[in-house]
Amino acid sequence: MTRPTVLLTNTIGREGVEILEPVANVVIAPDVKPQTLRDCAREADAILVRANLPPDIFEAATRLRGVVRYAVGLDMIPMEAATAKSIPVANMPGVNAESVAEYVMSALLLLTRRMHLINHTLRTRDWNSARAIGESSTELMGRTIGVIGLGNIGSRVAEICHAGFRMKVLGHQRRLNALPAFVQGADIDTLCREADFIALCCPLTEATRNLINKDRIALMKRGACLVNVSRGPVWDERAMASALSDGRLGGAVCDVYAEQPLPRDHPFLSLDNMVLTAHMGGLTQESMKRLSMGSAQEVLRLLRDEKPLNFVNPQVWEKHLERIRGFPVYRS
Repeated sequence: MTRPTVLLTNTIGREGVEILEPVANVVIAPDVKPQTLRDCAREADAILVRANLPPDIFEAATRLRGVVRYAVGLDMIPMEAATAKSIPVANMPGVNAESVAEYVMSALLLLTRRMHLINHTLRTRDWNSARAIGESSTELMGRTIGVIGLGNIGSRVAEICHAGFRMKVLGHQRRLNALPAFVQGADIDTLCREADFIALCCPLTEATRNLINKDRIALMKRGACLVNVSRGPVWDERAMASALSDGRLGGAVCDVYAEQPLPRDHPFLSLDNMVLTAHMGGLTQESMKRLSMGSAQEVLRLLRDEKPLNFVNPQVWEKHLERIRGFPVYRS
């Protein structure tokens, strides 16, 4: 029997490959250029996604049984096109929630205790200069954090801030009546006015695009700090750079950008009060193992014509079964 082909847009963890290889031909795209991915997708029975798929990829991928996002966010997948073609899409919610939540907490502590600056000053200047920075640091206890997006990540951040640091937690999301008991719901403008710290943990949608803009930054407390682990376009990067440069905001930690990799002339790179990381908030050894194994198992379910556990567009299932009638039957 012909073995199915699983296309990986990028490499995945060894554990996931070991799950797939006994039952499928695993192909890694040589690069993530749109035409390369279109060409590779022609022979694919499933795609495991870690890079942006071109919007017309499903025109050529006529053998597809489904697509699995090797993460949570779906902005790398042309979802409308997938649903229109009755192609199931799955993702991996919650797999890296603990990793990203811990990243947010490390960012908050970095902003308040300023250890990165103290370390640099102690190495490059002298003891007393480093201690002076420490004397200007602050505590999290008793402060107010606003969490935007209370999914798996945001809820865990809120829980740690409430139980671990005794912070007041404001939360904003589409449904304010579905928040944890220890989170006080707030509209976005109220949250911006009252929070000492803001954690952006929401998905990128048309409703959240440019959510933090010049006008909302103007509402914030002078010296407020932000952490962005959502997506770059959730805030206005130019407005953020300006507010950090002139001291309107106290500091920020950013893991995601409108353009990735971050261009070398980006204004964020010149800011001393901004800490930048390379979209790795969810990357830990533990989360990568969970993600690799979980996403590979979802691929196997799709190859066996079984519903994935984390089905993003379940409305396509019946039409999908009609579409693949006559396809080879794979059993693993």
